[in-house]
Amino acid sequence: MPTSPLQELLDEVIASHFPNAPATPEQIAAFEARAGWRLDDELRAFYLRCDGATLFDPRPDEKFRILSLDEIQPARVAKHRPDDESGGAASWWTLVYLQDSDYNLLDVARPAPYPILDAFHESYPLDVVEIAPSFGEWLERTLRSNNQLWWLQKD
Repeated sequence: MPTSPLQELLDEVIASHFPNAPATPEQIAAFEARAGWRLDDELRAFYLRCDGATLFDPRPDEKFRILSLDEIQPARVAKHRPDDESGGAASWWTLVYLQDSDYNLLDVARPAPYPILDAFHESYPLDVVEIAPSFGEWLERTLRSNNQLWWLQKD
């Protein structure tokens, strides 16, 4: 049976990067109960393969750290902002830590698959932009980026 493009990307993360052990279905259910939203199919597939991962370089030198389920939190909490709309949308949740308090976020108010947003710490929450329509596309572009913040590159 042929594998899907997402499964091939996940295989690459497992083989060539620094994955955590897989999350269990029980851990996923506990996360969803805590968060109040469900992982989309791409995120569920990722977390069943690895409960977070660093890409390209191991910790503490990594530029890209896909957070474990225990580390995902509302962006306004991660950014130490007020717990109201002035601190960013309640639907923005951290997914990828990029060092120096920068994150890529999920917008769980949007239909699945959830889009990925860039949240630069100096302009958050005023300048949050969509950089990929899904985790799968974000992962593909990131794995092909040669460890670069591809959405900041000039065309």
